[in-house]
Amino acid sequence: MVELLQSLRHFLLDPKDYLGYEGSESPEARRLQNWCRDVARVNGQRLQVIKKYGELCRHHELFDPITTLKEDWFHPKIWALMKGEEELKDVLTEHLPGEVYSFPLFKEDFCDLLLDEIFNFYSSGLPARRPNSMNNYGIILSDIGLEPFVEKLQEFLQKLGEELFPGPGSCWDGHHCFIVRYREGEDLGLDMHTDDSDVTFNVCLGLDFAGAGLQFCGAAGAANHRKYSMTYSHKKGHCVVHLGRKRHGADDITSGERLNLILWNHSSEYRQSKDYRMPAYAREEAAPDPVCLSYTHDRDFGVFKDYPKNKQLFRGRGWCPPVNAEYAGFRPEGSKPSL
Repeated sequence: MVELLQSLRHFLLDPKDYLGYEGSESPEARRLQNWCRDVARVNGQRLQVIKKYGELCRHHELFDPITTLKEDWFHPKIWALMKGEEELKDVLTEHLPGEVYSFPLFKEDFCDLLLDEIFNFYSSGLPARRPNSMNNYGIILSDIGLEPFVEKLQEFLQKLGEELFPGPGSCWDGHHCFIVRYREGEDLGLDMHTDDSDVTFNVCLGLDFAGAGLQFCGAAGAANHRKYSMTYSHKKGHCVVHLGRKRHGADDITSGERLNLILWNHSSEYRQSKDYRMPAYAREEAAPDPVCLSYTHDRDFGVFKDYPKNKQLFRGRGWCPPVNAEYAGFRPEGSKPSL
């Protein structure tokens, strides 16, 4: 066991040395060398940040791999549900059957504790990778040493995933957990998108804010995937859970500051299934609703709306869905195409 762990550590710290590819001249070997070099660099930086922040963190119980989740962190109803002392119908709000639900997850005091830790990291000046290309001010929790907390939280929520989403909600064996931040002068909202997630948990931590509604449309591949479904309003400590393939986006914040914890859950078992590997794609039956359009992902965005200021670089990019000939070229009366 010790030898296995030593080998794993060797590979993670210096993959190219472990694999013995140094000096090979084949294109495949050079590509692997470059990949290994990048992995080693990123992982080395990540380990350095975790080590340094371990000396600066404020709430050590969040970082301890042995400490269990504490009951007083969680809303009494969700804790009772996970212990089999509450009925699902008494805890969850069903917004879209089989697709979107919400429930109280954290107590407000714990939200404040977690925010205190996050702001402490921001003030440390340590570097942070951003969670994805759409969030410019977020933090990946595993990159600052909070992976033990994330893994315990995922395990805590697994039962709920299995109940609500058989298949994508079962047998989670991977995660990507991060903080997103919205405020004036930084990211204000989030363009329409789907997640690289089988099931997503989105928890509002605070602070005081106005606006920032979460808009939901259809599911990727469905005929209505660009048709409006509902708007969810964030509330501190409450969590909205949805399928990752559900198209959604965040309205611009109009005042204040909002931070959310996002947990993407992955199931290797589900991703080997026919449902995931060979999904059905239906032709759109009507013009998309404007709120469901994505300037980042929809190549035909300019047919229906003008590009937002400073987003012209996305013109012509993205994916153009199959359309019904009856509405091809449709555009609201009095507007001009910006293709």
